[in-house]
Amino acid sequence: MLSFWIIFHLLIFVFLALDLGVFNRKAHTISVKEAGITSLIWISLALLFNGGIFYFMGQQKGLEFLTGYLIEYSLSVDNIFVFVLIFSAFAVPSQYQHRVLFWGILTALILRGSLIGLGAVLISEFQWILLIFGAFLVFAGIRMLRNDDEEIDLENNRVLKLIRRFVPLTDKYHGQKFFIKELGKRMATPLFMVLLLVEVTDVMFALDSIPAIFAITQDPFIVYTSNVFAILGLRSLYFLLAGIIGQFVFLRYGLAVVLSFVGLKLLLVEIYHIPTLLSLAVIVLSLSVSILASMIYNRRQKQLEQDPQ
Repeated sequence: MLSFWIIFHLLIFVFLALDLGVFNRKAHTISVKEAGITSLIWISLALLFNGGIFYFMGQQKGLEFLTGYLIEYSLSVDNIFVFVLIFSAFAVPSQYQHRVLFWGILTALILRGSLIGLGAVLISEFQWILLIFGAFLVFAGIRMLRNDDEEIDLENNRVLKLIRRFVPLTDKYHGQKFFIKELGKRMATPLFMVLLLVEVTDVMFALDSIPAIFAITQDPFIVYTSNVFAILGLRSLYFLLAGIIGQFVFLRYGLAVVLSFVGLKLLLVEIYHIPTLLSLAVIVLSLSVSILASMIYNRRQKQLEQDPQ
């Protein structure tokens, strides 16, 4: 099993090195076409890895990875809503957004790895904590339904207030630099503030998504690897969907159903074990229905605008 961990991290290191050092060495605006190709690459890599799990670890582990990956990848869409708000509020030039997301997600890998390790230890020592996770996820699903129009208050954000209190900040961007020296003094740029907000946002969303995957499996390797592949695909997914994310008006309801379902699965764990294949079917159906409903709604709205009569 140790060899699996080593091989996985070597692969991830190579992927990230190629990403930043070769394909995205120079700051540039990511086109929809480039984002689409990159998304397909990350999804293909995740599915190839999934195939390896099916082959080496068996069908059950393979289904657990696929279901966990789908949960994490779909829930990451909620991150995109917030990223759009943050980048818009700080007027981050499009060519610098990739750098922010790259370093933000790299940090997220470390933070999420720590949270997953902590969760695995707690579950192994206190099995009843799964019930707490379940109740939390049901609550998170209900909260997502009720707060679909909630916005981030950047003016009163505690993270930003804390940064401004202790870190000298410039009043404008300096290329893609996070820090500069001005009059002999080291100062942070607004891009550094955006990076911290992205990282804090990811940690907040991880508090929902990580308990959700523990509803599918308690195997730390499956939990961690499916999480990592979902996070790595988040940047390209952002550039692919950022311009149209607002059109998926019912997607949040589908995500809320997913969270509530996996929460109920944890609450029922001592009474009835819901099969992984059934969980996968419910998740796919919930997301498909919400996306299809959004497309139908948008088409009807467009028809009404063209023909008010």
